[in-house]
Amino acid sequence: MTSEAAGKKKPKIPGSVEIERELCKGCSFCVEYCPPKCLELDKAFNAKGYHPPILARADECTGCDLCGLYCPDFAIFGFRLDKKKAA
Repeated sequence: MTSEAAGKKKPKIPGSVEIERELCKGCSFCVEYCPPKCLELDKAFNAKGYHPPILARADECTGCDLCGLYCPDFAIFGFRLDKKKAA
């Protein structure tokens, strides 16, 4: 590998998450297993009295959906944004 190729980073694919606040029980699996660490637990409560996640650093989200894969209640899922539609 040349030094020029080693210095280049892959372009980041933008993503986002959809959160169903009222389904969440605040287990924080999504926060713990988020690779870019863009999720945090909200300080506010949902109707059940739990702290659901929020997308605290949206610019870091890749839409990998590991949050959704680890969520036992299907309260969150990640998705990739279409660059063409976003522009």
